[in-house]
Amino acid sequence: MLKPDVDSLVPHVPFDRRTFLKTALGATFGGGFAAAVLPVSAQTIHTDAEGLDAGEVGFESNGTLIPAYRAQPRSKTNLPVIVVVHEIFGVHEHIADICRRFAKLGYLAVAPDLFVREGDASVYPTIQQIDQNILSKVPDAQLMSDLDATVDWAGQHGGDLKRLGITGFCWGGRVTWLYAEHNPHLKAAVSWYGRVAGPHTQSAPENPLDLAGELQVPVLGLYGRQDTSIPQDTLAQMKQAIAQGPQGGRGSEFVVYDDAGHAFFADYRASYRRADAQNGWTRTLAWFKSHGVA
Repeated sequence: MLKPDVDSLVPHVPFDRRTFLKTALGATFGGGFAAAVLPVSAQTIHTDAEGLDAGEVGFESNGTLIPAYRAQPRSKTNLPVIVVVHEIFGVHEHIADICRRFAKLGYLAVAPDLFVREGDASVYPTIQQIDQNILSKVPDAQLMSDLDATVDWAGQHGGDLKRLGITGFCWGGRVTWLYAEHNPHLKAAVSWYGRVAGPHTQSAPENPLDLAGELQVPVLGLYGRQDTSIPQDTLAQMKQAIAQGPQGGRGSEFVVYDDAGHAFFADYRASYRRADAQNGWTRTLAWFKSHGVA
């Protein structure tokens, strides 16, 4: 596992060295995959860090140290910013690799550990255990606050917040929708197979569908028609709700890949569909560029 440059990180947050070491070094950043996805596929993509400043950073959010993985072109500033929201597996190697892919294209990409208070999702051997021990305990309001802190950090460390975008995958796709509804200063968002409807709980009192009328940010939603976890009728409802919002449906778009299921972008899993993933990535980059995040 890669070790973070602790000396360069500690000044970013008002915590002592011991607190930072205990928190940040317990995370699986940039050096391994979550236990629930092992063994990983032979087709797993690896992006090197040559020419990049890449690794762990940390910042405060409501009194808690939030570790994050960030990648950006070395010694560059005034960069467009992409916040990358992790899957249910936390900030493991796949998410770090996505950050490096963006950085190679000139972005400051940062992926905060949104589970830091609840535990390390990477150690649980099953998705069910992650859901029970982590996901069910993470309040949506806390997520929005932590993402606000992530954006603030990026703006103080080489990012141009006038060119701000967000993308997320699976669980992070839902969070991406919520943050697009929360932060009108975003230029654009891309949600990869993020559910828009679901149960209402104490931690998740509202879903993206419930808040669609507040959406002022253009969102690209990328979905698989064979994804049984996200019914197509919920996407139809989301389209209708957006159309009734302040933008009248202008700006947001849904792309549904006929033969794809859930997690079709996850190259380290059997669910990966290369052609659809590549098409989605091309659309993602074009979406950000066309909305001023480039």
